[in-house]
Amino acid sequence: MKKMLFVIAALAIPVSAQAATKHRSQARTYAPEQQIACTYVGCLPVPRGCHPASGRTWSGTETGFDVVVCPDGTRYGHQ
Repeated sequence: MKKMLFVIAALAIPVSAQAATKHRSQARTYAPEQQIACTYVGCLPVPRGCHPASGRTWSGTETGFDVVVCPDGTRYGHQ
């Protein structure tokens, strides 16, 4: 009798575990990472719709700093 009771209890435990509510993970939406441009002013976040590019002097040599290129023009230097 004890063995039969033990077998029934052993079979009931997995069934009760499956009956427990399952937690579903919610889909998370992450904001895209913001770009950083290191200009001669300092490292700044690039505004939406713009992109960083290499800065150049008037003669065309690279300055080593970034410039921010936007549809309305270039910011923080020359491209």
